[in-house]
Amino acid sequence: MKKGLILAVAVLMSAGCFAQKNPLVKKAKSYMMAETPDFSAARVAIDEAIEAAPTVETYYWAGMIGYQELTQENYNQMMGKGINQAKAGYAVEESYKHWLKADELATAMTLDKKGREVMTDPKTHANIVKKMLEYYKQQELVKYGIYLNEQRDFEGAFQAFKMHVDMPDLAMMQDPKIQKEMPRDTTYEQYKYYAAIFAVQSERHEDAIALLEQLKDGDYEAISVNQFLYQEYVSVKDTAKFVETLQNAIARFPGEPWFLQNLINFYIYSGQEKTAVEYLAKAIEREPNVAQYHHIKGNLDENLGNYEDALKDFDNALALDPTLADAMAGKGRVYYNQAVKLNEEAAMISDNKAYKKALEEMNEVFRKSLPFFERAHEMDPQDRTYMQILKGLYYRFHMDAQYEKIAEELNNL
Repeated sequence: MKKGLILAVAVLMSAGCFAQKNPLVKKAKSYMMAETPDFSAARVAIDEAIEAAPTVETYYWAGMIGYQELTQENYNQMMGKGINQAKAGYAVEESYKHWLKADELATAMTLDKKGREVMTDPKTHANIVKKMLEYYKQQELVKYGIYLNEQRDFEGAFQAFKMHVDMPDLAMMQDPKIQKEMPRDTTYEQYKYYAAIFAVQSERHEDAIALLEQLKDGDYEAISVNQFLYQEYVSVKDTAKFVETLQNAIARFPGEPWFLQNLINFYIYSGQEKTAVEYLAKAIEREPNVAQYHHIKGNLDENLGNYEDALKDFDNALALDPTLADAMAGKGRVYYNQAVKLNEEAAMISDNKAYKKALEEMNEVFRKSLPFFERAHEMDPQDRTYMQILKGLYYRFHMDAQYEKIAEELNNL
């Protein structure tokens, strides 16, 4: 007998807990225990056994087929033959599902000979718990989920990771001794996060929301968790929940402008500009030293035409964070957009003298914007928007050397 077969038989012997009463179970086991195992034939036999008698025994051995195939694949890997991760992962999922049913039947309460209420099959229950804990500790479902993700099967990856993170909550795993071996540590949170991301990628919005809600108040990837949660509520068009998510995240992460920006945008695009300004004012009152809040208020004041307030807002932002290129560019944009408006107004003037005067005023305002965009470009040389505006301004003022330089920089990006 080959060494691999000896190992396989040993595993089966240690797992046995039934007299071989069902001939179809016996047939399935013979296929598993053959020198060259035939797991497909074993599955056919066990499916017939389940159909004939859906008992603890048949479901347990249905699970053992997958367990044994996983054992064989792991042995092949150990012997340098490689592992078929698709087969191994499928086998784990299959046995997991069969054992859930087997344990449901095994833990059903019944009356013993003395009329006492007892568990139907405590020995099988204990065996299943032991093997499920083995799957958990060896991270078999995680391995399969990673493989499926590499195949871009996000739905399958979600299912594998979800089964793994659900395992500590299974009724069969609630013994305190078992729970100690399944801590909800950082690794557990990481795998739950991955399950959520795979749910997002496979557009399982409700599943994604459920997982992200569990993670949102934790420390693992807390910012991205709340961002994803907001986006999922947007996907299911739950306005109240995505607003609530943004508001909670703003309070928790005052230094992260992403949440405030999205909330302000919502208020603006839903015609609630006053609410947007009020909310931002409260945020600044609560956290006056967050530069991004002043920057966002500058953008909002600019949109509302409050140009002097916008310039003050950008100055406040830069006083708190002198490296904030967007705030510097914001000052330039205030003047630039005013100049654009003056240009539109000048086009309506029919008197030539008045028209020339209007153009001079317009160009003066354009000139005011130039040093701010130049400074913003120095602060962030890779921003194409600043460069495009500078290119236009250099062209307008016939600044040929500067125009050629910025044009070359744009071409080299």
